[in-house]
Amino acid sequence: MVTHDNWRKSSYSGSGDGNACLEIASSPTRTAVRDSKAPALAALTFPTASFTAFVDALKDAGQDAPRRRDA
Repeated sequence: MVTHDNWRKSSYSGSGDGNACLEIASSPTRTAVRDSKAPALAALTFPTASFTAFVDALKDAGQDAPRRRDA
């Protein structure tokens, strides 16, 4: 399922602390998540439908969160 070339991280990741993020790799049935600072360590895997529902819930919750004034 997971090959060396199908890991990706957010386009919001940049240099410095932006490189300390999660990476994901997906297939039609599974989504894997790993720490970008330690890619050789184990990855967590989830059914793709469950991971998609989780990400959608995070997006919905983010829309309801109050905005920071200094952002």
